[in-house]
Amino acid sequence: MGSAGKQRHIVFIVENLPSPFDRRVWQEATTLQAAGYRVSIICPTGKGYERKHERIDDIDIYRHGLPLEARGAAGYAIEYSAALFWQFVLALRIFMKEGFDVIQACNPPDDIFLIGRFFKLFGAKFVFDHHDLNPELYEAKFARRGLFYKLMLAWERWTFRAADLSIATNESYKRVAIERGGMAPEDVFVVRSGPSLERLRIMEPVEALKRGRDYLVGYLGVMGSQDGVAYLLGAARHIVHDLGRTDIHFGLVGDGPEKPSLEALARDYEIGDYVTFTGRIPDEPMLEMLNTADVCVNPDVANEMNDKSTMNKVMEYMALAKPIVQFDLTEGRYSAQEASLYAEANDEVDLASKIVELLEDPTRRAEMGRIGRARIEEKLEWKHEAPKLLAAYERLFAD
Repeated sequence: MGSAGKQRHIVFIVENLPSPFDRRVWQEATTLQAAGYRVSIICPTGKGYERKHERIDDIDIYRHGLPLEARGAAGYAIEYSAALFWQFVLALRIFMKEGFDVIQACNPPDDIFLIGRFFKLFGAKFVFDHHDLNPELYEAKFARRGLFYKLMLAWERWTFRAADLSIATNESYKRVAIERGGMAPEDVFVVRSGPSLERLRIMEPVEALKRGRDYLVGYLGVMGSQDGVAYLLGAARHIVHDLGRTDIHFGLVGDGPEKPSLEALARDYEIGDYVTFTGRIPDEPMLEMLNTADVCVNPDVANEMNDKSTMNKVMEYMALAKPIVQFDLTEGRYSAQEASLYAEANDEVDLASKIVELLEDPTRRAEMGRIGRARIEEKLEWKHEAPKLLAAYERLFAD
């Protein structure tokens, strides 16, 4: 790969999730590795991923610890600073040992451009893999703008200016790269986070997960303030106490900084017996829960960030042929189309109404599941996105 038969070496830097747990990063890395590139990953440690170095599928993974799980602005400043320090140390170690040709920064945050800028001095290229809108993410988490919001905008602008090429998860992000980041359209490639149907297998339901009830409502994802799980619990409270539906159980798969407070909220709502919080679990029990679910929910808060963001869980639900209920957001509607019902923005009662509406109509659920699965197979599966990633790298090395 490359001139004179040289194998190009790409180093991914990831701040917020360990590899191979971060599915988008891992799919990109294995796709590039299979195409003849050499890939290494720098990322944090995490539950089940404590080893500081390991080699998986010929990909070297270098992990570093973090001092805390950030919750406030000061916590994020500490986390990002510590991560940036270890990312630079590990990148320098790799560079001194074997060199590399590219740093691919996977945001958030957007301070990794500092490392990219440094290694560009030695001939490396810098690719920005745009996962989240950091300014909007800050506003969604803290409900304000101010100094840190302006800092996020500056980091984003400097990141795009440093990038030789940007990878966007959808067309909304591509517009941000062009209009707010000043990138040339031909240097921005849309590569969606398509699911792998080899991983997301349709399986027989496990009836025990319904805890003796007739129906199961499923959720998969992070549990942060912007993920809207509180709205789902509010919908569950309405379903159980106001509608008197004691035949529905809720299975919530995932972890995050808000999980303890969400568990407390379920107790306050007196629905603890109707909700299972699994925490972060391996693929097999996760697949058992989602395959058992009659309806899956994406309760992401309706805000500017979520409106422009493509959520992996939506496409994972579709891959498993599950009908979906979510708030009416631009990219969520683009992904799911007729595979979902759309509730009024941030309205937990309407969310509950749409959930019950689907549970009472098995024929409609089956048809929506079929539509979603077909859309994944025909358009959104990772095999349709991988060539776009490879085309981006072909352009990067075309000069």
